[in-house]
Amino acid sequence: MRSVARLTVYPVKGLDGHDVDAARIREGGPLEHDREFALFGPDGETFNAKQSERFHRLSTTYDPERTELQVDPPADDCRTFALGNEAGRDRAGEWFSAYFDADLTLARDRSVGFVDRPTMGPSVVSTATLDTVASWFDGLTVDGARRRLRANVEVGGTDPFWEDRFVGDDAPSFRAGGVRFDGVTACGRCVVPTRDPDTGDPLPGFRERFVEKRRETFPGWADRDAFDHFYSLMIIASVPESDRGETVAVDDRVTLLTE
Repeated sequence: MRSVARLTVYPVKGLDGHDVDAARIREGGPLEHDREFALFGPDGETFNAKQSERFHRLSTTYDPERTELQVDPPADDCRTFALGNEAGRDRAGEWFSAYFDADLTLARDRSVGFVDRPTMGPSVVSTATLDTVASWFDGLTVDGARRRLRANVEVGGTDPFWEDRFVGDDAPSFRAGGVRFDGVTACGRCVVPTRDPDTGDPLPGFRERFVEKRRETFPGWADRDAFDHFYSLMIIASVPESDRGETVAVDDRVTLLTE
């Protein structure tokens, strides 16, 4: 039976994910706490793992009740930042500025967050897809693929690339528990999946191998025109306004909607 296998939010854009048992859909559409915080450079642009592989060398945990981020940098003591108040965010910004040798500030957005596609919603992938991608690379585990690709909603009990069916002309939608998800676009990937999630070291030939295998395994029932290129994996969905404020949970049954 198809069901929600995992829910993951990324409280600070570019840092480690935080697994949750349930997540409310925010008024803007994404999951609560997802990319709620982000670092910004003096140019006003977000500063994340696309700009520096040093993000991968940090180990972070997040306490949503206390709104606290704990950072365990290499060869240093753990640091805890209270991100729920401006003073704590300023302190975190100063620490990250020193770590990255850049002039950074840390900001908060509780409505939409600092997601890459603010008019859309959660990202979706299937466990079977992650398992298949892991099989393309020697030594890559399912969890390693999961940490490289960084989806919000993971669905179990499906075929590989199940999520591809939800984008394109006449694509169906699906419901997880009481929440409807409408596919919007395939997710083109950036440099981040090519790197080891612990060290930031690139995996030689990752993109080329990925594109080759994605082309070979692209499902015949997916709408090829909905994919700009084969360096794409998982989809970005949207949640209708009527379902925002509702909660999706691990083990929620997933059903297809054809209308």
